[in-house]
Amino acid sequence: MNDAMYIAATGMQTQQLAVDTIANNMANATTPGFKGGRVNFQELMYRGAAQPQGAAATQDGEPAAAPIVQGSGVGVAALVKNFGAGDVAATGNPLDLAIRGDGFIEVQTADGGTAYWRGGTLQVNADGWLATTQGEVIKPQIRVDRNMGSFTIAADGRVMGHRDGAKDVEIGQIPLQVFANPAGLRPQGGGLYLPTEASGDATTVHATDAGAGSFAQGAAEQSNVVLVDEMVNLMMAQRAYEMNVKVIQTADELVGMSNNLRK
Repeated sequence: MNDAMYIAATGMQTQQLAVDTIANNMANATTPGFKGGRVNFQELMYRGAAQPQGAAATQDGEPAAAPIVQGSGVGVAALVKNFGAGDVAATGNPLDLAIRGDGFIEVQTADGGTAYWRGGTLQVNADGWLATTQGEVIKPQIRVDRNMGSFTIAADGRVMGHRDGAKDVEIGQIPLQVFANPAGLRPQGGGLYLPTEASGDATTVHATDAGAGSFAQGAAEQSNVVLVDEMVNLMMAQRAYEMNVKVIQTADELVGMSNNLRK
């Protein structure tokens, strides 16, 4: 069989995944807090190929040259997220919360599990707990009295409740969670991430500590997707896909020529 067809097919498969990833990045270019992804490629296994007759050994029986090995194409090593910071823009909505830095907010999911959130829009749920708009409760839990006029979140995560004619009251503090390798986190959608062996476990730190980041209330982190870069990546992926298609066409023509030799 013509190995070129199979090798080129692996290239088409991986470039298709690259195009899908770029499309997702571009579709989320205006999604607050979105982190762009990229595909890392790796070469596949190598296998020995037959050497020309008489070239395998010298008169002394030693190999005359390095063994001939043939590659098997390309595969996907990983699909990783780029956790570079996006611009933080003021929204004027006191329920919007952005993180300046590398930290995450720990939240409790609907099934009782734990996930990590990069910030977005908050709400006070039906039970009075501070939560995301999708219902994940902030950990540690912070209850907001419904008789309270408003609340503010300081840069260090302290949540202060306000009542007319009364002194401000601290009702809780939101810590930050950091990871040794945030690129190893597994995205879940909705701005949520789960830890993996690659990311390591979360470490709890106080906001404004060195390297932890800080909170910005009334602001939202913008997507870190750069559309110009994505357009260039899209053209490169398209050209690579076209080249692999051309390889398959050429290999098919060679097979046709060999089949027609006896005619």
